Amino acid sequence: MTSRLEILGAIYSGIPKDAGITRIEFEGPEIAVYVKNPNFLTNGGDIIKKIAKEIKKRIVVKADKSVRKDEKEAIEIIKNIVPKEAEITDIKFDEDLGEVLIKAKKPGLVIGKGGLIQQRIFLETFWKPEIIREPPIKSKTIENVITHIYNETEYRAKILKTFGDRIHREVLFKDRYVRITALGAFQEIGRSAILVETPESRVLLDTGVNPSVNFGERMFPKLDIDQLRLEDLDAVVITHAHLDHCGMVPYLFKYGYEGPVYTTPPTRDVMALMQLDLLDVAEKDGRPLPYSAKEVRKELLHTITLDYEEVTDIAPDIRLTFYNAGHILGSAMVHLHIGEGTHNIVYTGDFKYAKTRLLDRATSEFPKVDTLIMETTYGAQEQTNREESEKQLIDIINNTINKGGKVLIPVLAVGRGQEMMLVINNALKNKLIPEVPVYVTGLFDEVTAIHTAYPEWLSREVRDAILYRDENPFVSDQFKRIEGYREDIAQGEPSIILATSGMLNGGPAVEFFKAMAPDSKNSIVFVSYQAEGTLGRKVRDGAKEVQIIGRDGRVENIQINMEVKVVDGFSGHSDRRQLLKFLHDLTPKPKNIILDHGEYNSMMAFKRLIDNPKEKERLGIKGANIYTPAILDSLRVV
Repeated sequence: MTSRLEILGAIYSGIPKDAGITRIEFEGPEIAVYVKNPNFLTNGGDIIKKIAKEIKKRIVVKADKSVRKDEKEAIEIIKNIVPKEAEITDIKFDEDLGEVLIKAKKPGLVIGKGGLIQQRIFLETFWKPEIIREPPIKSKTIENVITHIYNETEYRAKILKTFGDRIHREVLFKDRYVRITALGAFQEIGRSAILVETPESRVLLDTGVNPSVNFGERMFPKLDIDQLRLEDLDAVVITHAHLDHCGMVPYLFKYGYEGPVYTTPPTRDVMALMQLDLLDVAEKDGRPLPYSAKEVRKELLHTITLDYEEVTDIAPDIRLTFYNAGHILGSAMVHLHIGEGTHNIVYTGDFKYAKTRLLDRATSEFPKVDTLIMETTYGAQEQTNREESEKQLIDIINNTINKGGKVLIPVLAVGRGQEMMLVINNALKNKLIPEVPVYVTGLFDEVTAIHTAYPEWLSREVRDAILYRDENPFVSDQFKRIEGYREDIAQGEPSIILATSGMLNGGPAVEFFKAMAPDSKNSIVFVSYQAEGTLGRKVRDGAKEVQIIGRDGRVENIQINMEVKVVDGFSGHSDRRQLLKFLHDLTPKPKNIILDHGEYNSMMAFKRLIDNPKEKERLGIKGANIYTPAILDSLRVV
């Protein structure tokens, strides 16, 4: 690993003296070079790339505070440079980090071809531009996240320097080992958490809650083990914004964690929304709160966002790269490059190795793979293919509407809700189903607004429709947005209702279910995984009567006469065939395969399948060790 002295030496010797370097700061994983004359970049733009390649670090050039344009003058320059068609909606300045945030309806016009306009803004204002999209559906979450971060620029600048000092500290230990400890979601689903340790570093992969448990120790990962000392933890890495992967991150801050959280930009925004909703639901249900909104706000200030395939140092001996997981918006597979090639870990998180309407297929090619940690949610099941699943859903909708009923589709706030919108919008557009109202309610409506801010992260078809044809399926007139539960809709004319939560463990979906369940003309369609212990699992498995405790504490007996349907091909998880295809296509092949995120029977069935000598040979993993650890098991992989 390159030492601090070597880094500083390479920068000072590589950048021309007329650049006027005033200081060099280690700002998180980035090395910020502050100069009085940024115009040296116009003649020597490749200088920075050359140095970055040499020292294998991320370098950014910023202007010294003394030469930056006054904010009012900078705003005028930006508005003169950027075409009016970009429709700039807001400009904010971060004086501590020398950055200017530009929010626009068409950010591509602010960036310009090959980044020319973006570079021109920097060279004429001496403020480093950060450009984001103004979504067509207003998102309160994004507004609040950005406002909060830009209200705390001094604090953020201070902690980034603290992170930078820790990341770029000298390597002390020559002993080499890599240990992986299972803290949650092993031989089970929910409360995902994995600790990766080296002699130098400790990194926590995901920190979730168990969605099927409302109280008790099984609700949370095992965070109280001796080797997980929060003051020694270098980084928390979050794969995606489902609560079983991110729901307990603020808890770490409540009990003293002061380090960084790495995730993708969409995950940061959706994660904060989901965590605040978790608090809201727990408070309404009278359950103890694991943390407060204060810790969620602190988490946001400590979050560093990374794009796919952006290699980043997160510890003295660990580099992180995210790859597309195809599961939900912003979901990522984690690649950890440990030491100078000592070991490489790929953690899939939840992934979909098949294309959907919403997202492209997960990645299967990596620079190096020694150990693979892989989910097995559907390791024992094969799902209906996408085309047949869409046909099934359309048939259910038509049959229900034709007999005068209503269709309730409980959806997960992130992923399945937006996928259903795309499927139903396409069916209406092609006149495959009658033109009835499609009501959208619950948390996923705000999540959908966040989707409209990140079209670049969606499938190629949706991305092209939004960016190049100005056709945004999420803002279609077919969708009627409502607040919460509406009795007039539950008792009214035929319609389609998309509501959270997807497992019927809260939200307006439960209220609609209670009102609609006794009527045999109605249908409920499950399109996502139903965890053990949830109301959705009981209904899916054929219960004819269920008891639901209302907010007033009274128990209600609900007779289920409505049709109960399951369409499993819309899942954001890979089924058995897709898991096998991923292993077959995976490049390069791992030495170790660790299975997680699957109920015990599912995981063991998949282990037996891939541990068969003939299947191992077919998949190209002949020499691989297959592990199915239990909670608190540790594996030394080096």
